[in-house]
Amino acid sequence: MQLALDEARLAAVAGEVPIGAVLVVGETVVARAHNRREIWQDPTAHAELIAIREASAQLRTWRLVGATLYVTMEPCAMCIGAAILARVERVVFGVWDPKGGACGSVLNIPEEKRLNHRIEVIGGLLEEESRELLQGFFKNLRAKTVEEI
Repeated sequence: MQLALDEARLAAVAGEVPIGAVLVVGETVVARAHNRREIWQDPTAHAELIAIREASAQLRTWRLVGATLYVTMEPCAMCIGAAILARVERVVFGVWDPKGGACGSVLNIPEEKRLNHRIEVIGGLLEEESRELLQGFFKNLRAKTVEEI
């Protein structure tokens, strides 16, 4: 999870919302990523999706069986959906997202019994560190906006 926080810090430096993701198989880090929506002007460029894509390319398979995805914020519907479709075994995240989280906050997609893949979800790991990063980013962003006015 510390590596995911490192990725989130890189996102903040790049002007992106500080969310980082790391995909691990066994003890091996297969992919690391952070948000790139602003840089790429791509609404799907979430840290989780980028990490899943990179891991699939690295492992030469879309089936990420046995993988754990660490992410600093509760995944949205798109991201948890991608993790489920990729057959990720477990998602571990930091801070809950009461506005868009799909692992228990707004929706709970992993608990949908009609889906063909079960995924374990663990929330709250290094939650405070993840929250502080996000809050600091948005506080600085608001301060910059006020200065421009």
